[in-house]
Amino acid sequence: MAWIHGWLGLVAGWLLFAMFATGTTSYFRPEITRWMQPEIAANRTAPADAAATAVRHLQRVGADDVQWFIALPDDRTAVTRVFEQQKPPADGAPRRRRAEELVLDPATGAPVAARDTRGGEHFYRFHFQLQLPFPWGRWLAGVCAMFMLGAIISGVVTHKRIFADFFTLRWNKGQRSWLDAHNVSAVLALPYHAVITYTGLITLVVMYMPWPIAANYPQPARFAQEAYGLAPDVEAIGRPAPLVAVAPLVRDAERRLGGAAGRIVVSHPNDAAATVTVTRGNAASVGARGVSATYSGTTGRLLSVTPPPGPAITTANVLLGLHLAQFAGPGLRWMLFLLGLSGVAMVGTGLLLWTAARRRPGAAPFFGLRLVERLNIATIAGLPLGMAAFLLANRLLPVDMAGRADAEVAAMFWTWGAAALLQCVRTARLAWRDLFALGALAFAAIPIVDALTTPRLAAGDPLFVAFDLAMAVMALALAFASRRAARIPAAPVRRSARKVAHA
Repeated sequence: MAWIHGWLGLVAGWLLFAMFATGTTSYFRPEITRWMQPEIAANRTAPADAAATAVRHLQRVGADDVQWFIALPDDRTAVTRVFEQQKPPADGAPRRRRAEELVLDPATGAPVAARDTRGGEHFYRFHFQLQLPFPWGRWLAGVCAMFMLGAIISGVVTHKRIFADFFTLRWNKGQRSWLDAHNVSAVLALPYHAVITYTGLITLVVMYMPWPIAANYPQPARFAQEAYGLAPDVEAIGRPAPLVAVAPLVRDAERRLGGAAGRIVVSHPNDAAATVTVTRGNAASVGARGVSATYSGTTGRLLSVTPPPGPAITTANVLLGLHLAQFAGPGLRWMLFLLGLSGVAMVGTGLLLWTAARRRPGAAPFFGLRLVERLNIATIAGLPLGMAAFLLANRLLPVDMAGRADAEVAAMFWTWGAAALLQCVRTARLAWRDLFALGALAFAAIPIVDALTTPRLAAGDPLFVAFDLAMAVMALALAFASRRAARIPAAPVRRSARKVAHA
């Protein structure tokens, strides 16, 4: 079990560190996106009113679309986001060129002119796709999660003094200190680590184990309809009919479903077969998939309400909801964020413990030890620097730059890659010190650049103030790590017996 724990943690440790770091950041995904689009001001609008203004705009720009997907604003999102499914063009006719996503002002329905960015969605997607093509990134993330679950179980089995060592943290004791830090960070949030790892696997279990559905449902859409109570797709009949006002439908659905509306899907707008499906927001319950009500788009008559799910689907919804934590309020979200940071510390200290346990005083390090140490520096010290570069690029790149969102992501990976290469020309101790120092400078620069480029911080916007304070705290933490790394003395290397005799 000790062998399993050590090697499972090492093989997947570097990817797990990146997954934990970006996944923990994703607890504030909407807030990061709002910070990265400072042109969008906070605007509290009721979901029903936001739906009405969005439909008015869509009637002007896409009245002949097949479907409208409307994500309504809530306490954490200040805009209405719209996706259109257009009709396929007739033979030889050019397809209308339109942005993949429309960002609308909830109060007026007018398009919002905001800088192009992936925002917090980038960290969220990276933590389970690892910037790889579908489905390889998700498969690799799933393998790492399986390794993590095995490491957690084997760690509990091998740790005989799991509760006693929780209260033990010795400083400046070399390998003993890293072991204490690893034990404390692991035991402190052990239930969280186990739940977040298991629920992450369950989130994509249908992709990892597709055989039961494939064996019983030749058409996957049929499984979704039966499992989640979805209404069957209705084809357009080609007879024009005006779309009813959607605001009263949204208010009626909120009353029936017991929570604020989060999403609307309008199928075949302005057709006699049009339907309007209103889905409850995820903040209303722990379950990740909200219930919905479907109405006739021409008469407003209620057609169906999602039936209560069975035990299996309820369990799956709760497990997915526990992983995403979209139900959490501000206080619980911050607590989950701190627990996620404990996971980052657990993985990081485990990687450092592996090298500390194999380093012998006075002996030259073997190749495997040097390789693991360099990978540790590139991941633990290099990733924060790359994440800071992503945020800085959002403020420093021209607002109207073509391909701006991709350039921000590229800034993160180019910076991370450059840090990983440059640290190879420094000794390990100096590489730790320098990369942590660069990360501290980068995070400290974020509030300064934010204040110089946007007026939101000077206006006292609470979100911008809190975000910049968090960046300052991160800078202080990295500065402390750089100072500690600088104080660690370099280990003397024992010379060979022949050289000693010659001397």
